[in-house]
Amino acid sequence: MLSGTGCVLHSSGFVTRTHHKMTAHSPFSLAAKSASALALALALAFPAQAAVPAPVDQPYPGTIVLKVDATNLSQQIFRMRMTVPVKPGPMTFLYPQWLPANHGPSGPLTQLAGLKFSANGKAVEWARDPVEVFAFHVTVPEGATTLDVEYQFLSPLDPGQGRIVMTDDIIGLQWPSVTLYPAGYVARRITVQPSLTLPAGWQYGTALETATRQGDEVQFQPHDLETLIDSPLFAGRHFKQFDLDPGAKVRVSLNVVADNAESLEAKPEQIAAHRAMVQQSLKLFGSHHYQHYDFLLALSDEFGGVGREHHQSSENGVKPGYFTDWARSEAGRDLLPHEYTHSWNGKFRRPAGQDVPNFNTPLQNSLLWVYEGQTQYWGGILAARSGLVSKEAARNTLAATAARYDNTQGRAWRAMQDTVNDPIIAGRRALAWSNWQRSEDYYSEGALIWLDVDTKIRELSGDKRSLDDFARAFYGINNGSMLPAFYTFEDVVAALDKVQKFDWAPFLRTRVEGHGPGAPLDGLQRAGWKLVYTDTPTDAIKASEERSKSADFSYSLGFSVRADGGVSNVIWDGVGFRAGLAGNTTVVAVNNRAYKAEVLKAAVKAAKGTKAPIELLVRKGNNLRTISLDYHDGLRYPRLERIPGTPDRLDAIYKALK
Repeated sequence: MLSGTGCVLHSSGFVTRTHHKMTAHSPFSLAAKSASALALALALAFPAQAAVPAPVDQPYPGTIVLKVDATNLSQQIFRMRMTVPVKPGPMTFLYPQWLPANHGPSGPLTQLAGLKFSANGKAVEWARDPVEVFAFHVTVPEGATTLDVEYQFLSPLDPGQGRIVMTDDIIGLQWPSVTLYPAGYVARRITVQPSLTLPAGWQYGTALETATRQGDEVQFQPHDLETLIDSPLFAGRHFKQFDLDPGAKVRVSLNVVADNAESLEAKPEQIAAHRAMVQQSLKLFGSHHYQHYDFLLALSDEFGGVGREHHQSSENGVKPGYFTDWARSEAGRDLLPHEYTHSWNGKFRRPAGQDVPNFNTPLQNSLLWVYEGQTQYWGGILAARSGLVSKEAARNTLAATAARYDNTQGRAWRAMQDTVNDPIIAGRRALAWSNWQRSEDYYSEGALIWLDVDTKIRELSGDKRSLDDFARAFYGINNGSMLPAFYTFEDVVAALDKVQKFDWAPFLRTRVEGHGPGAPLDGLQRAGWKLVYTDTPTDAIKASEERSKSADFSYSLGFSVRADGGVSNVIWDGVGFRAGLAGNTTVVAVNNRAYKAEVLKAAVKAAKGTKAPIELLVRKGNNLRTISLDYHDGLRYPRLERIPGTPDRLDAIYKALK
């Protein structure tokens, strides 16, 4: 029997404490059982705090050997073997969760498979942490000095499973996908000796330092884990390397892989534009923060598109015609300057919230409008200054950006500042109502804010100073150093104030945290241009429609239509929205004629100035219905128009530096 203390409530309202003998059938015994059951249920619903060692700034004892086999092209499987120096006792391994440049907890844990640990030839059991599911606990047996680890990365077989990183002709090796590491240590204090086995005869590009290559096995120099994770590799059957800074002490290379050899054929003037981009960047920032820099560029219909920054390299994936269809690829040629800029902004200078000890510590994204927004701004400018794109193309892209955010209805309830959380909230999944929900608007709307800042500096200084001066002062420090320099909002404000005295804090807060109405377009007007709409699309819009295989009626009917009639990008409370259209609807016919983009454009033109609605036959699931669009203002496409009598600061911004 158990004894216990209980409380009795008397009719008088007083409580007295009593002492009882508890039998198996007493009410107290039943209460105890109920309490135990409740405690067990709560324990299952709310597990105890994860037993994962916190990272400590101390060196990991010994060098971890990591061998990656990337030869299984037919099944797209990477196979890994690790040898880890250990001592007996409990140990925890982590799979990277918070990936650099992804801004969220996007480690591809579901594709990690076949995990096995062993010591002295005998299996060692592992258990996943019930809270931190990216953590794996093991107990190293007595007498063991090393732990052997085997596992696979089952890379996506189709885009629905994730970005394709292995094809019959191209491999993109992202080290976070193939790496486990011991918990309890800061990432930069863990040393890894990586090696890679490639398909026969393949060549590769990477920022990693190669130690030896014997046949198709490449051994790299030992690197700290932080550098390894930040140094991807592109390899291919068809490979070509271009020197983008001939004769320089610090090498900058363009490493290109492609589906076929023909896609690698670049003309001298095309490479000259890329070399000019490098020179314009160095003149802008007045520094470099890499031992050498490697652009990794994949030209492919199969390999997944990508644009991802790293300190000494960048991953870039575009369609095959980048060189061979140069005239039609202009719209995407700001990608490389954007990612190159990140070597200064995002990798060397980083927001303070990105100062984390390892890859399983959450990132804070509050300054992504500086990290990504200003980089987006410089990417477009450097593309124009170098001749990668024409000034007209740059203006047309700016017009498209301005129109998009000027018509973002979601700003009524959600400030741009909050969108820095989207990589965590949405995980970059598709959104049903992106115009209302908003997405990662800190990129391009952030660029509009930095245009506002740039033109404000120019106006206040009588065009003697600009954001270029901020770039040299803020990113040009510690030339040659790769040690990250972290910054706060106050640091940004102080640096701007040194360039041009002004009350920058409220200026920035108003634009970052405001709700409009409309996008922050003061900078555009200050640059001598205004946003207008005409019935003729710009070349940038035509190129965008061609790439997306759709027709853009965003600023007339309030939606776009894919080639198959599928509705997309519906503007909240626009003409189409009010008629009941959604992204899961297909346009079958327009005014009793089978849908084609030309047919709908003709109908919009014909309805201008009339009272007759545009009739659409639409399908949603198995249901057909006819809807009426009460719209009579014709086709509307955004472009920029000069404001007479004002200085053309946009032309000055796009002018190449001497």
